[in-house]
Amino acid sequence: MGIGDAERLRRYWTTGEGGLKIRWGTPGDWTRCVRYLSEYMPGRAEGYCNLLHRRATGIYPGHHGGENYYGPG
Repeated sequence: MGIGDAERLRRYWTTGEGGLKIRWGTPGDWTRCVRYLSEYMPGRAEGYCNLLHRRATGIYPGHHGGENYYGPG
């Protein structure tokens, strides 16, 4: 992997073709992310999808705007 490849992958899975498959911001987005990425990163997809979810939607999975990361707020 060269410099910039990690960022290229993040863009692919958030705003590129991968992001279109995941349909961020719709019900089941995190689950779809894990399903797609588990093939490429078994055992690590859940954590990576948490980060991608935050990047794509502005919130972590399971938080719906009225809560911050540490709880109601």
